[in-house]
Amino acid sequence: MHDSNPTPHRPRHYGPSLAVLGAAAMVLFVTPEAVRRIGHARTEVEIEQASQRLARGTILDELNEAFRDVARVVEPSVVHVATAGRSMSRAGMAPYLSTGSGWIYDADGHVVTNAHVVDGAARVEVQLHDGTVHPAEVVGMDLRTDIAVLRIDGVMLHPAVRGDSDAVRQGDMVFAFGSPFDFRFSMSKGIVSGVGRIAGLEDIDYENFIQVDAAINPGNSGGPLTDVRGRVVGMNTAIATGRGPGVGQGQFAGIGLAIPMSMIESVVDQLIGTGEVAKGFLGVSVAPIEMARAMADRDATLAFIAERFRGSGAIVTSVSEDGPAARAGLREGDVIVAIDGQRVTSRELVPALISSKRPGDRVPFELWRADVEGGKEETLRLEIVLDRLPAEVNHEGIVRGLRSLGLRRLDTHDEQHASELGIPYRRGVLVLDVDDGSPLAEAVPEGSVIVKVMNQPVGNLDDFYTRTSRVLVQMARGMQVRDLVLHVVAPDGTEQAVPIPLR
Repeated sequence: MHDSNPTPHRPRHYGPSLAVLGAAAMVLFVTPEAVRRIGHARTEVEIEQASQRLARGTILDELNEAFRDVARVVEPSVVHVATAGRSMSRAGMAPYLSTGSGWIYDADGHVVTNAHVVDGAARVEVQLHDGTVHPAEVVGMDLRTDIAVLRIDGVMLHPAVRGDSDAVRQGDMVFAFGSPFDFRFSMSKGIVSGVGRIAGLEDIDYENFIQVDAAINPGNSGGPLTDVRGRVVGMNTAIATGRGPGVGQGQFAGIGLAIPMSMIESVVDQLIGTGEVAKGFLGVSVAPIEMARAMADRDATLAFIAERFRGSGAIVTSVSEDGPAARAGLREGDVIVAIDGQRVTSRELVPALISSKRPGDRVPFELWRADVEGGKEETLRLEIVLDRLPAEVNHEGIVRGLRSLGLRRLDTHDEQHASELGIPYRRGVLVLDVDDGSPLAEAVPEGSVIVKVMNQPVGNLDDFYTRTSRVLVQMARGMQVRDLVLHVVAPDGTEQAVPIPLR
């Protein structure tokens, strides 16, 4: 039986489906060329919009102008240093040509660079930013800190503006200037990666570097490191090199090191004033904080430090009797936490910070002290007045060896000594006492002045010991060095080379 009123058919909605099919059909008929045109037009619009925004000025314009201003302020004080001389090699003394960088310290013509840039040079020339080249004399150098002072005459100069390296912090933007790979008067930018760095460099005894990631390469040595206002806060000195693929030995690998201005000014002002650097002396020996954990089973104080002390510092292992530290109350087992407000992050930082001070300076110390018997600990603050660092410190073996040969007493030669002995003044080391009948008594009589070691000039007793020590190190590494050759000026003015057998 059929229904007499059948249900009417509902209309079906094909609109969306047809739209999808239509779009798909259009895509099928759009050529790849048309797609590229659409993409090109869209990119053109984006370029135009971005260009209009840039034309109105952005923070990048301000940064560009600021960087240019840093260059304008700094570049007139930057110099290129070229040297020629003779240096020691495995085959003996050989001629060399070398270049580096420097910067103008004051209006009197003093130029600061690294000691290793000019060390041993027979000729030094300085090129200014205007392209002119001038002969330079070496006023003095401090081998232990790798700082040297040159001087040029009769030139109108633009001295650098000096900043405060103690205010430098991790993350600060800095600029390195110099002549990397002889690309003269170059500039690179980066940030401070860290401060108070110790790199373990062979020829620098006192390290307290500013670490930066600004590109520093061979030839940058001696150039200024500046802050964002163009003030010199350090001097480019060394780089950490990479040896992997794409990074050659001696090329920039992301870590540059600079001597801080606080150390530079202390050394340079003394070299200009007297030609010799008097460094502070504390009178302690220190060890890394890790020693407490390594030797906790041997000493109750070290065990207490290992258990209780948290942080960085250096453990005092001995205190010189009647030295500055002893007089101020410093004890064995104390942990030096900070010196003059700078955190002590390694054992090596203690002598570096002390050497940057002068004798007589009053230096604040922060200490951590263990009371083992009472089971307590305390934080102390002491102010210590420093003595002068004796030149013989760290060179006791050399001193004993020279005395066995008859050279019993040496001192830096100065005009007072020359006047008292009635001899001409010559920069060098004065021989004050020689054993009669000793191997060197005839060749190096009392009143002689040692002016060179291995043809390298010595300006003071510290230079003499340092150069002698380096010769012994080179000999130990296989260098063909049989004699330590001293260039000696006798009291009558005659000069001769005196060989001292090393084997």
